[in-house]
Amino acid sequence: MLQQYETFNVETNGVTINGIKGGSGPPLLLLHGYPQTHVMWHKVIDQLSERFTVVATDLRGYGDSSKPEGEADHSNYSKRVMAKDQVEVMRELGFDEFYLVGHDRGARVGYRLALDHPERVTKFVALDIVPTLLMYEKTDMTFARYYYHWFFLIQDAPYPEELISQNPEYFLETNLIKLARYQSINESPFSVKAYQEYLRCFQLPKAIHAMCEDYRAGASIDLVHEKEDLVANRKIQCETLVLWGEKGVVHHCFEPLDEWRKFATHVQGKALPCGHFIPEEVPELLLEELLGFLEG
Repeated sequence: MLQQYETFNVETNGVTINGIKGGSGPPLLLLHGYPQTHVMWHKVIDQLSERFTVVATDLRGYGDSSKPEGEADHSNYSKRVMAKDQVEVMRELGFDEFYLVGHDRGARVGYRLALDHPERVTKFVALDIVPTLLMYEKTDMTFARYYYHWFFLIQDAPYPEELISQNPEYFLETNLIKLARYQSINESPFSVKAYQEYLRCFQLPKAIHAMCEDYRAGASIDLVHEKEDLVANRKIQCETLVLWGEKGVVHHCFEPLDEWRKFATHVQGKALPCGHFIPEEVPELLLEELLGFLEG
């Protein structure tokens, strides 16, 4: 998919980051979520590339990017390290400052990037998350039931890796469909080609381990960094747009704007009539919101 875009592999921060680039205009970095790849932007990237020079990468541990063995403290999958990957990719491509849009795990990398490298981010958009620390602190039974993978993937290696590897296609499908069922979506928002790409990358043993490490970092070292931010009253300084699905878990379990104001100074946002997978469920509505915010 997306063969019309230039493919690149950038050696950075001890790993190789895979991605695509295309279009013209100010630079815009797109970061995907779990358990997907940069392909998740396929319904919006063509329109965005008419206004922006779009860069869409595979995060460390995902897609065709490197998947290093996790360190004992999971620090090489911290969002701080993953954000640095993206800063170095953009610098290598010639972009010192850029717009940033992230979904799910990509949004977590995104807000860490905006916090650690404020001079790099012109505007930031987070899709269907609230900050990790606040999600853990306010976990209830509904959240734990539908985001069960947050608690399964963080178990010590190799327990989740071994179980998932027995039938990765089943785990991927049920992981995606469980969220869709919660959202009362009758038809899958994923195209056949996109799903096949997600499966191709997800079923690799190194990818399974890397994704677990991403979540283990989220439940350990990332929380340390976010607590430090709160103590220091360190917030995202650029304009920030938060969008979430009104049929999703985030909408039903949290007050997104209230939570984001603890981490961002200039935040606005709204719910969209969809579930978690916003770019694939309501691409037209997302484009309208993105263009209005980024070009406003």
